[in-house]
Amino acid sequence: MSTGGSVSVRRTRRTPIGSLAFVGVAALAGPLLVPAASAQAAAGSLTVTTLGRHGAKVATTVTVVNASSGETRTVRSGKRLSLPAGTYLAMADIYESTTDGLGTDTLGAQVVSVSGARSTTLDARKGKAVKVSLDTPADVTEPATIGARVCSADADMPSAVAVSGGNRAGSLYAIPNSSKRLQFGYLAQWSGNDSYVAVKNTTGIPAAPGGSFKRSKLATMRFSVRGGTQMANEHDVALQAAPKVDDCTTDLYANVNGGSAPYSATAHVTPGSWQPRDDIFASNGDDVGGGFPAVRTLKAGQSFTQSFGRAVWSPMHYLPTVWQKSVNFIPDALIGDPDVGASGADPTKETVVLSKGSTTVKKKTLTNWGSSDADFAATIHSAGTYRLTVDAHRYHPGITFPSGMLSSRVTLDWRFKADPAKSVVAPVFMTRFLPAGLDSRNRAKASGTTSVTVSAGRGSQGPDIKFTKSTVKSLKVWASSDGGTTWKAVSVTRSGSSWKASVHNPASGAVALRSQVTDSTGGTSVETVYRAYAIG
Repeated sequence: MSTGGSVSVRRTRRTPIGSLAFVGVAALAGPLLVPAASAQAAAGSLTVTTLGRHGAKVATTVTVVNASSGETRTVRSGKRLSLPAGTYLAMADIYESTTDGLGTDTLGAQVVSVSGARSTTLDARKGKAVKVSLDTPADVTEPATIGARVCSADADMPSAVAVSGGNRAGSLYAIPNSSKRLQFGYLAQWSGNDSYVAVKNTTGIPAAPGGSFKRSKLATMRFSVRGGTQMANEHDVALQAAPKVDDCTTDLYANVNGGSAPYSATAHVTPGSWQPRDDIFASNGDDVGGGFPAVRTLKAGQSFTQSFGRAVWSPMHYLPTVWQKSVNFIPDALIGDPDVGASGADPTKETVVLSKGSTTVKKKTLTNWGSSDADFAATIHSAGTYRLTVDAHRYHPGITFPSGMLSSRVTLDWRFKADPAKSVVAPVFMTRFLPAGLDSRNRAKASGTTSVTVSAGRGSQGPDIKFTKSTVKSLKVWASSDGGTTWKAVSVTRSGSSWKASVHNPASGAVALRSQVTDSTGGTSVETVYRAYAIG
């Protein structure tokens, strides 16, 4: 059940431990990891012995942190580690197997002043059980699962380092230590029809680690996972603790649900800031997507619904730019989940073409799979009106896409004025389509009418390039029920900052959507999403 005190970088893909998992480092800047046999000149040494709950020596990995610099080393227990003189934190998770197969985890740490040869012992017999309680409903029949960490917490350190352990309540222990150089954080989860998740951080390792929680004092996070839009059907949704000031609970997380979309799930959580997340897995087990939506801060009694996989998936962020006498385009986030943002976009293969009049300036086929360097840059030599087209398809080597996958192809067609002497963000737009009334598989009623909210936006491209002012003069929408062979104009009305399009659905199949924005600079932005939503 244990990670054995291993160190990993936060916000990585997770390795579940029962129904709960946790991450081993909370760091604003990753700590420097140095091998035990460092060539650095040493004025002393440290040997850390780890004893199990019955007093016998237990071999484990010990994390040793310089309390001044944050420099971190790992060493096996019982082995001598050469160190410069100074103050160090020695931390470990002491794991022992048991006949029930769960084993026990004991987290402990010592603050040690090293000058010459020093030794210290982490003794699991001194560990106190991490006790948590909840006025649980009848459908919760198993003890809580707890993930816990001991962290360095010196205010002068550039980062925080942690060791982690996890187990069922009754099999997880922590060795008390009142030092303010340490923090202790844990996340407890009870599972029934809903999940119940409690998180707590303390300075030092308390003499009685744990806490008591009441359901009436919790907030609620609901997950709505729809099907049809993703590259695979298997989804894991989770919640990560996201305190506004990083502490020992940062990114501890609980798996809330997993399985084939569509489904819904509910987690009741202690008030505070939480990061929802989604991981999507192909049938071969590959992690093929997902993302981190906005962090949500919830008060007691408050609830929020986080959606994943709602149609329509479409371009999320990047606009063409004119910079260093070139028209540039980054092809990331061309097909993404609007409820997640750019981090929830899938990999694509796209053909990008820049032309001026009847002359093709440059044509290039790209893929952003496995590389962040796939971009488009075409040198221009004169001012004028340019046309940039993008034809993007979902792309992921080695997996078979689900039958009937939506938003399988997106095209963009931008016309804008550009001058090689002026560095600007092109004054063009991306549109978002949000159909109302779709079911959990993103299907509309056959032969009915679907109201689609259409918004036109321009994502900021950073401070180095001027963000040109541009407004929408007109917006038009078309729909196709034959895969884009024919198109019918759709009635559109302005509704505040967006538009409402009324789409007449076919008797079967899927609907493609197309928009055209004419802007105040005289340019146009045409966007097409094929298989935008299904008919069922």
